[in-house]
Amino acid sequence: MIDFTLTEEQELFQKAAREFAETKIAPHVPEMEETGQSWDPVIKELGAGEMMAITIPEQYGGLGLGYTVRMLALEEIARISVATAMMMQVGGLGIDPIVLFGTEEQKEKYLPGLATGERFATVAVTEPTGGSDPKGCRTTYKKQNGSYVLNGRKCFITNSHIADVQVVLALDEDNPEAYSTFILEKEMDGFEPTHIEHKIGMRGCNTGEIEMKDCVVPAENLLGPEGKGMRVSMTAISESGRAGMIGCALGLQTACLEAAIKFANERILYGKPISRLQAQQFKIAEIKIDLEAGRLLGYRASATHDKGERAGNEYAVAKYFTTEAAQKAAKMAADIHGGYGCMEEYPVTRYVRDSFVLGPSAGTSDIMKVIVSRWALS
Repeated sequence: MIDFTLTEEQELFQKAAREFAETKIAPHVPEMEETGQSWDPVIKELGAGEMMAITIPEQYGGLGLGYTVRMLALEEIARISVATAMMMQVGGLGIDPIVLFGTEEQKEKYLPGLATGERFATVAVTEPTGGSDPKGCRTTYKKQNGSYVLNGRKCFITNSHIADVQVVLALDEDNPEAYSTFILEKEMDGFEPTHIEHKIGMRGCNTGEIEMKDCVVPAENLLGPEGKGMRVSMTAISESGRAGMIGCALGLQTACLEAAIKFANERILYGKPISRLQAQQFKIAEIKIDLEAGRLLGYRASATHDKGERAGNEYAVAKYFTTEAAQKAAKMAADIHGGYGCMEEYPVTRYVRDSFVLGPSAGTSDIMKVIVSRWALS
């Protein structure tokens, strides 16, 4: 027998996350939409609400609740603000490599502050020469006077300008086959956040570029074995990053469903609510069906992960399905709103914009299909 029910602990945290999102995050959404900024107060709320502590082991100040709870929390936060959920999930993407590959000293140094939100994190892999192909990395490192010196540029980095801790992938200057991962801090000489991107959606979620010019990184900040950095980075992206995007997509789908139902019940046409028109019922049904299917795929993948098993393939399936379904749900919700779906006073316009940012993040839909096809053919 397969048990699809959440545990009592998971249900309690899910309810707490919903209350947290509605009371602590929702008030910041209008400002985030209007200015494209609201990072500091939102980050402080995420820390105070223990949202950054979910997957950090208890001995380092975390909650140790696992990836299903993290996905549930992200879904609830994304229902209110996908931008905030995106910052949270990429913050977790920076945390996980330290949890999985860090030395005891690195864990003790970084994890307690990351758990409380005193520090915030990210992962910097993507470059102008390689996004879907991480081996396009051109940021280099070399050993010098007992330290490492990094040079290069990263782009499309979520939390680029707000992260205190950045897990950076670089290529050995003398060995084009060796990649290593380093923990950088924003105060390090030679490290600088530069260009800020202005995205179509997820306003208030910082995305930009970082640059390293002769950035000196202490030897103790090498994360994982030297030359094995690709495994460190890609394990984080394939497990933590894609899991986070699933949670973001599920939250957006839920918001679309709720907005569609509310408008359809209140909008009167031909003397009756449009929710009684079959054409609108079918749209709502499709959003609901995709949401339920996505939850089953996402929760299965996270449950597999929580058992200590590799879940990269399962996450790829769920990431593809949910992010594609989120775009579909946003369009259908906007269609149900008719002309009002083009007016920014209605949140569905934000949902449409946000949905288009979900697809490329943590691996495009085409890359997910490549991963799934390899799984099927293996």
